[in-house]
Amino acid sequence: MFEVILTLCLAGADDPCRDVLLPGYEAATRAGCEAALVARPPATAAEARCVPLGEALAVEEIAPGVFVHLGKIAEPDAANRGDAANLAFVVGHAGVAVIDTGTAPWMGEALWRAVRARTDLPVSHVIVTHIHPDHILGTAPFVTAGARVWGHERFNRALADRAGNYLESLNREIGPRAMVDAQVPVVSDPVVHRAEIDLGGRVLVLEAWPMAHTGTDLTVHDLSSDTLFAGDLVFDTHVPALDGSLRGWRAVLAGLQGRAFSRVVPGHGGPSLDWPEGGAATARYLSVLERDTRAAIAEGVRLGEAVTRIAVGEAGAWTLFEAYNARNATVAFTELEWD
Repeated sequence: MFEVILTLCLAGADDPCRDVLLPGYEAATRAGCEAALVARPPATAAEARCVPLGEALAVEEIAPGVFVHLGKIAEPDAANRGDAANLAFVVGHAGVAVIDTGTAPWMGEALWRAVRARTDLPVSHVIVTHIHPDHILGTAPFVTAGARVWGHERFNRALADRAGNYLESLNREIGPRAMVDAQVPVVSDPVVHRAEIDLGGRVLVLEAWPMAHTGTDLTVHDLSSDTLFAGDLVFDTHVPALDGSLRGWRAVLAGLQGRAFSRVVPGHGGPSLDWPEGGAATARYLSVLERDTRAAIAEGVRLGEAVTRIAVGEAGAWTLFEAYNARNATVAFTELEWD
């Protein structure tokens, strides 16, 4: 198989160039790829060329037509190139929906190849479960290929306030080469409460939630396989990360635990969990976080000391506890201090 790439460079960087995929030109032979390139020349001045197919993400079919890439339980860094969150796609009879696209442009391109290895159907929809960069910055190739982008109604505004900081941090953490051609996604189809996507005999139900893990959380329920894509409302192995409302997250999670699903795909870990058992660890951690925070506030403990005590009993149950727990305790303390 062959595909079309072009080389893009960032002026001023030490190692600034990266081969960027142009989706939609895939062919079994180089001649077929070159014919497609002549028939539909790309709207760019850069030199495009046909090359053997590049890296594809590894995915697991957890239910018929439901594929999940298991991200590493790690902070994004140069070694993993940002591969630190679960990504997925669902195949219907008429099209494909991708759910989250990764930390960097290369991940979206590698996910595109994983889709193409399994179906020739168009990728008609991209769904972003929240604004955190490990879930959204690989969206560009799907948009180039014609996909619409679905997300929470507050997604665009919330991301606009943070995008610069996200990109600056990732250039530092995973390196500028991986971030060449990084584009901040824009939701074209905002979900206020609930929406449905029909992939052709396969309906996805999208629900936008109040402030919880973030202020932009969206879940996706594939009715055909009864699979819920929970985004970061559910964590497994990776310690939960609070960037919204502790009380809100506990309420949303309790509501989801009251529903029956055949399986749930968390934002990290898994990649597939039984339900509601699969949400028990996240619920327990959030409960302990609230209990210990309220106890520290009641004792009159200052924030600086409180964050060293809150939820420390959970340390042995999670990976990356030291990286996130103090931050979680700070957010919880700030929220509950005047409750």
